[in-house]
Amino acid sequence: MADLSALVLLAAEAAEHGAEHAEPSALGMSPTAWVALSMLVLIAIAVWAKVPAMLTGMLDSGIADIRKQLDEAKALRAEAEALRKEYADKIANAEKDAAAMKAAADAEAKQILARAKSDAEALIVRRGKSAEDKIASAELAVVTELRAMAADAAATAARGLIASGHNASADKKLVDQAIGSL
Repeated sequence: MADLSALVLLAAEAAEHGAEHAEPSALGMSPTAWVALSMLVLIAIAVWAKVPAMLTGMLDSGIADIRKQLDEAKALRAEAEALRKEYADKIANAEKDAAAMKAAADAEAKQILARAKSDAEALIVRRGKSAEDKIASAELAVVTELRAMAADAAATAARGLIASGHNASADKKLVDQAIGSL
């Protein structure tokens, strides 16, 4: 820090005493002129080598590439939107189909239930009729058997009565009556 302040003081003293320094020059031109000349030569070479055209060409090709990528992105976005809409439609249709399938299954289940109920009722009626027929058949068989038993019992009783109440003379009398009625 001390060195810097010393230099500033020396520069201030030299300026007060009128010390002037000589400006460097080469071939009669100052350093500013040389810098300006070199810049003009550099710009002239760049123009002669068509550097601005190359730069604008590179920029134009970059812009074209960016435009192409933007167009591709727009196309991809449109395609993605179309796919999204298509899948949304498919989902909606699938939901409608599922609802229709459920409704059809419910209707079919109701039909099956109604058919099963009517079949069960018909089976109950058939089994009831079959049971009634079996009961009537059993009743008829019992009545027939009872009649046969009654007939057998009556015949046995009649034989016993005839045998006990009839003898040979009573038989002769019956036979004569029978012959006489003929």
